[in-house]
Amino acid sequence: MRLRLEARPEPSRAMLWLSPVLAALLAAIGGGVVFALLGHDPLTALATLFLAPLSSLDGLTELGLKATPLLLCAIGIAVGVRASVWNIGAEGQLTMGAIAGGGIALAFGGEGHWWVLALMLLAGAAGGAAWAAIPALLKTRFNAHEILTTLMLSYVAVQFLGWLVHGPWIDPEGFNFPQTRMFADDALLPVLVEGSRLHAGSLLALLAVPLAWLLLSRTVAGFRLRTVGLAPEAARYAGFSATGAVWFSLVLSGALAGLAGVLEAAGPVGQLQPTMSPGYGFAAIIVAFMGRLHPFGILGASLLMALLYLGGEQLQVSMQLPIAATGTIQGMLLFFLLATDVFVDQRLVVQRAVRHA
Repeated sequence: MRLRLEARPEPSRAMLWLSPVLAALLAAIGGGVVFALLGHDPLTALATLFLAPLSSLDGLTELGLKATPLLLCAIGIAVGVRASVWNIGAEGQLTMGAIAGGGIALAFGGEGHWWVLALMLLAGAAGGAAWAAIPALLKTRFNAHEILTTLMLSYVAVQFLGWLVHGPWIDPEGFNFPQTRMFADDALLPVLVEGSRLHAGSLLALLAVPLAWLLLSRTVAGFRLRTVGLAPEAARYAGFSATGAVWFSLVLSGALAGLAGVLEAAGPVGQLQPTMSPGYGFAAIIVAFMGRLHPFGILGASLLMALLYLGGEQLQVSMQLPIAATGTIQGMLLFFLLATDVFVDQRLVVQRAVRHA
């Protein structure tokens, strides 16, 4: 008797949505094993990771705060993947959005102008879109693969931000710390819950969910993206431009990531620092696939990933566990997601050995 994988006659819709849940459960079990190997009670550690952040209003508001950039970046990534365009550089586009929006805050903030914050948001989206336009140009003009170009440009963006906060934009009264001066009040997002850090930018992220669903499911542009991604030959026969799909998906993805960056700068951070993200742009890749590339699924997946970030911070404080433990669980989550995804298109079959006379 042996086991083998057999292609399903049609993909299992039940497994399509069950596999992320199963992957999360397996990652939790794997995390418990890791905690036990580190000498900690796994049940206590898992409770701290998944339940402690939800036990207070402050924890819930922080959950919404951290889910905001993950949600925006993941929706942009999902739009690209629908067209078979892989944007792995949301981290860099987020950084460039923070730089563009932060530059507006430093130049015009403090004068009481009502339009400063709106201009910051537009500049952040434009900064991310412009950074994503570089891989779009390289792909459509020179056939350079967007996975490599978007990823490499992320490191360029982070180095550029580091140069700015160490040099021309450094706070002259900041005791030589690599950071800009704090943004003025008119360049900061309003807080939604008094005493918390949850800001109005979270509402923009929530608004992006139904808008993205409408784009992908109810518009001609979304139909073209899906057709180019699923059936390139049919798309070419129908006159749908693959070049246009690359430009549209990458620029839109970059704009959403750039918006996430300026929301971070004008929200919880309030200035520019050498690092504007703990890896939201890369974690958003997991979020996009956990949410099955569906905007409403991505909303739930972003909350789960935000919970991992918050729980990881709790583990650092209460149990002195390294932040790498949280990164390990994120990695296991992606691993188990890829593993369980095998059963969307295939099923396990028991094949009995045939005995010959």
